[in-house]
Amino acid sequence: MKGKSKRISGHEEGTIHLRHNGRLVYTEQLEKLARLVRFFILSCTTDAGSGHPTSSLSAADLLTGLMFAGFFRYDADNPGHPNNDRLIFSKGHASPLFYSLWTAAGIITEQELMTYRKFGSPLEGHPTVSFRYAEAATGSLGQGLSIGVGMALNAKYLDKLPYRTYVLLGDSEMSEGSQWEAIQLGSYYGLNNLVGIIDVNRLGQRGQTMYGCDLEGYSSRIASFGWETIVVNGHNFEEILPAYDRAVESRDKPVMIIAGTIKGKGVPMVEDKNGWHGKPLSREQLDQALKDLGPVDISIRGEMAKPEQLRPETRSSGNAGLLSYGDGNPVATRKAYGNALKRIFPRFPDMVVLDAEVSNSTFSEIFRDAYPDHFFEMFIAEQNMVGAALGLSCRGKIPFVSTFAAFFTRAFDQIRMSQYTEANIKISGSHAGVSIGEDGPSQMGLEDIAMFRSVLNSVVLYPCDAISTEKLVEEAALHKGIVYIRTTRGNSPILYGQHEEFPIGKFKVLKQSADDSVTIMAAGVTVFETLDAYAELVKKSIHIRVVDLYCIKPIDSGELRRAIRGTRAVITVEDHYEAGGIGEAVRSALAGDPIPVYSLAVRKIPKSGKPGELLDYEEISKNAIIRKVEEVL
Repeated sequence: MKGKSKRISGHEEGTIHLRHNGRLVYTEQLEKLARLVRFFILSCTTDAGSGHPTSSLSAADLLTGLMFAGFFRYDADNPGHPNNDRLIFSKGHASPLFYSLWTAAGIITEQELMTYRKFGSPLEGHPTVSFRYAEAATGSLGQGLSIGVGMALNAKYLDKLPYRTYVLLGDSEMSEGSQWEAIQLGSYYGLNNLVGIIDVNRLGQRGQTMYGCDLEGYSSRIASFGWETIVVNGHNFEEILPAYDRAVESRDKPVMIIAGTIKGKGVPMVEDKNGWHGKPLSREQLDQALKDLGPVDISIRGEMAKPEQLRPETRSSGNAGLLSYGDGNPVATRKAYGNALKRIFPRFPDMVVLDAEVSNSTFSEIFRDAYPDHFFEMFIAEQNMVGAALGLSCRGKIPFVSTFAAFFTRAFDQIRMSQYTEANIKISGSHAGVSIGEDGPSQMGLEDIAMFRSVLNSVVLYPCDAISTEKLVEEAALHKGIVYIRTTRGNSPILYGQHEEFPIGKFKVLKQSADDSVTIMAAGVTVFETLDAYAELVKKSIHIRVVDLYCIKPIDSGELRRAIRGTRAVITVEDHYEAGGIGEAVRSALAGDPIPVYSLAVRKIPKSGKPGELLDYEEISKNAIIRKVEEVL
């Protein structure tokens, strides 16, 4: 794979396609480039001994036409250029095509391409941001279009730049509900800067896909959601290029190009044959495939059009406003979350807030009413909401995402994948725990702490009052990474003063004396149950130390050990299931310490009832704490 490269500049002879802007494109040269891309796909997967060559071969013509016929505008020397078009491979298993395109563009070398799937190479089996030209980590199917929605929202409504977002989709992943969430939202927001490309190659991993080759079936379904649809032969540049022309001329609708393709196109031994998904060719099969492919000019390279030199307006930051809880009246932490978003926005002008049609319960409506241009209603489509937040994060925004804590469980795959894009997303789950009361178990977030603790390098915050909530929302905005903020439904007393600080990784010791026999660690609503228990136990001459563990992850284990020094046991109290919750977080932080740790947590299937009744029923109330302290002593 050696040879001096030469650029295709558009002056060679061949069939001419006249672009809408007058640019001349020679389809014969695109065919040469597509053959080169196929050569790279086959070579790197055989050398790696793994990968998905057939899924890549089917879309080679589609993406060659996009990148090298003047449609895709990109400054490869500056991948972060704010007006670069964005390209997302939702079908991330087609990574051999992705990397081969950048090789055909002369951006990575042939030698670098041959490190594909090898340990330490940025060219991983599915794209991740370790490869600097990957917009986001993909591979878990059904997520790329949502990420594209976020990027397109940013271009149209926030940065107000003319860049487009292109998303390559597989036909198998079109059965994922998250795709249709994204399709609905793309239409609702009129994202005419969003172009989807479905590679309809008929075959999935184990056989035919749900709709096979029914291109009109895809078209009618997607068009019914308000998209412009264009059906093409995905191997004919005379159809592909006019489709892109129409897509970039769209004025009020997102566009979906539905391309009929052949899986394994260009290699007769695997074309349209089942059983070849995720299987590379052997060395002997590669030799035959390259003969069938025909002459390949490995010296040619394609050129991408340059983006316009446009940038978003510079937004100057100011100071966050002052907290306003001077009257001392109880306030729900979910309401304090909404207050905080509005208060801190001047300090963080790149903030954007998304909500899943519950903004009057999460109180993100406070922000919406103050800054409507930075608020997006995502409706009851939590998977798409998180995916769009990732797209916004990739474009430099600080998205705050909110719904009931219980409903983030359905978006956990999107949350999980966000960690591989090194996302900067803040997630607020309200209505946590049995303390929400009468709504019953379907609305109670009882698994959320465990879920977010499992995300690598995540931060999990659980404030108990309005002051700590506001300060922790501000800390979350300052922190780079995934942060979860757990809020509760009912009003809570104001516990802290306006000037208290709440650094991530720390906690507050609320009650302490030399006579303390047990340390109680609580968070959120159980802080107040613990303080009530403290008052009762003091009357019995039993002294306990009370800790507000407002940051459940990370925990400063050294400082935690110092905090419990002198006491004989630790009791954790949480409005959450035991598995993965506060008790396990504390045990991990105190690993190796001989002090016993007991946990009070939700252990029964909850019921509808008054909050106090449910706290008693689950044995995490004041009375349960008193009983446990007396039992331990």
